[in-house]
Amino acid sequence: MSEVFPRHVLCVLGSGLELSEMQRIAAGFGGFVLDREYSGAEPDPRMPGAFEASMAAVSFDEADRDAVRSHDTVGYLLSAPLMRELAADTSRRLLAATAALLRSGAAAVKNESNGLTHGRARWLALADDAAGATDENLAAALVAAWVKRPVYDGQVLYSCGMHLLGAPEVEIEPGTRPPAPEDLPGLVAHLDTLAIYLLTDPRAREIEDGAGFRMTEDAPRWVLRTGTCDRYDEDDLFFNPYGYVRLTREQ
Repeated sequence: MSEVFPRHVLCVLGSGLELSEMQRIAAGFGGFVLDREYSGAEPDPRMPGAFEASMAAVSFDEADRDAVRSHDTVGYLLSAPLMRELAADTSRRLLAATAALLRSGAAAVKNESNGLTHGRARWLALADDAAGATDENLAAALVAAWVKRPVYDGQVLYSCGMHLLGAPEVEIEPGTRPPAPEDLPGLVAHLDTLAIYLLTDPRAREIEDGAGFRMTEDAPRWVLRTGTCDRYDEDDLFFNPYGYVRLTREQ
């Protein structure tokens, strides 16, 4: 396993929110600092395109797009490198910090470490879901907040962002290429169920190739395969040092 430690890099657009205030709010949630080199107190004309490329269409409304277009500040908040055992808790705290920033003048937020954004209402709902949640409910909220899925590479559907929670990415072979639109909800449900299992079951650290996996006791059996992250270089923010776990159809 790679010795690289992932980290969150959060892009925060301000609208009347100064960089010093971004830093103060984020620091209140522990361990998050402002990258002074890349942050700036002026608008960046690349941001509308950057947010659209980060799955904005899924949860943005016109007010979110207007907020991106009218931003006046760009701040980059960094987490410390994520030790595996602390990654989920750090991500929970960063989700709470994101909600606090949005309630204090942030126009929009996206994560450079997974290429994912949400609209304001979606960010706040996810933070509310995570607040006070435990076990599977907390894992589900964190996956929804920080894991981009499904991404299709022509062969498999996969996730990007599980490294921010201290776990391997999840993948699934769709059966048809490209996957049929009517099959996508079921395939994504399998990805999410596997992701939550990896985050909540101690046995997940001991997965071996060929092990079986079922959504429910009477559901069809899938086979688990593991591998190393070969999509991204180790210096890429998307790189997952824990590799991936792939669902393949039982023959």
